[in-house]
Amino acid sequence: MRVLYLLNVSNSSQLSADSGYTFADMLAPALTDAGAEVTVASPVPVGDTRVHFAPITSPSTKYRARFDPGMDALVTLIRDRRPEVVVANQIEAAPAIRAALLEAGVDALITGYCHYLPFSFTDTGVLELDPAMNDRGLGRSVLLAFAAGLAACDRILVHSSTAASWTTAAAARTGVDLGDKLHIVPAPRDVRLVRDPAGITPPGGRATGIYNHRLYRHYGTARFTQLARRLVADAPVRLTVMDLFGIRSSERIRLDPSPERHLEELATTDGVTIASDRGDRVRYRNLLSGAHFGIAPFRPGCPWSMSVIDCQAMGLPVIGPRTGWLAEHIDNELLFDTDEQAVQITERLATDAKFYLVHAKRAHASTADLTHAVVAARYLEAIK
Repeated sequence: MRVLYLLNVSNSSQLSADSGYTFADMLAPALTDAGAEVTVASPVPVGDTRVHFAPITSPSTKYRARFDPGMDALVTLIRDRRPEVVVANQIEAAPAIRAALLEAGVDALITGYCHYLPFSFTDTGVLELDPAMNDRGLGRSVLLAFAAGLAACDRILVHSSTAASWTTAAAARTGVDLGDKLHIVPAPRDVRLVRDPAGITPPGGRATGIYNHRLYRHYGTARFTQLARRLVADAPVRLTVMDLFGIRSSERIRLDPSPERHLEELATTDGVTIASDRGDRVRYRNLLSGAHFGIAPFRPGCPWSMSVIDCQAMGLPVIGPRTGWLAEHIDNELLFDTDEQAVQITERLATDAKFYLVHAKRAHASTADLTHAVVAARYLEAIK
């Protein structure tokens, strides 16, 4: 099977902060091991030289990625590679890919992977547009472009049951029948970030928590900042907050200055330390090894989180708000609705060794089926 994997890299200067690239860097070699011939079309190649590389230029903004996929380049690429399957990691690009296949005279399946949903649903079934995609009221247009992409795909892959439910509901509301196209294929865990929980030592009375998510406003960073202040004041806890972006371009800051603002606020909070892995996976592992538990993001539309999986694969219990995929995936004893509940959970993790070790083992076990080989097999089965 010849697979053309179209990868939009939104953070080429900070690849460690680009979950889409990390996903491809792990998955493409595993697909190759399983017998597929994979070409990754991207601004940068993945690390395994067995995976073919077709250099392309990613759209310069998140809106260009959705509304200007570059038809001329697509047609040329498809004619050159003659794929049997085209993977669209930007769902909104699928109609343009379909048109490019027609123009190129190539018959190939289009597989869309919903890495990011530009919407979410409340507990009462209300559809909410993602504010990150709603600048100047563009959210509705992005939703419709997403729905058009779903309609153009032959196969649609999502990370979780929550993502499947939301995607199905959004498709129905926009008149798109998904039929049997939808498949749940979680992302692989990073083999470099796997640790046997049998060797983990419980905190012993004082715990360090780590928050390793993007500091955008729409990730609920203000809500996390409120909780962080409460935890360091009322629980035997210190926090490490990851600076995943470093110095961003002026264009990206202009579109959304919230990461810089939140980082500055957190940096002045007593009991909170700002850390960076500087794009080094070994340093990132060491930072996770130095923590005792992780904290999930407060993003309402969270259908999956690579950073949560990173912590759990390292045997770190992750606490999180009872919402979205987090409520589906995280152990019920570690979910909270209020700051008071979060304080109680972290106090117990810090002081109750038995409770801590049980949840360290459960966290690690929750990622056991996310090995590269298992995920690659599920992926290939879904895109047949």
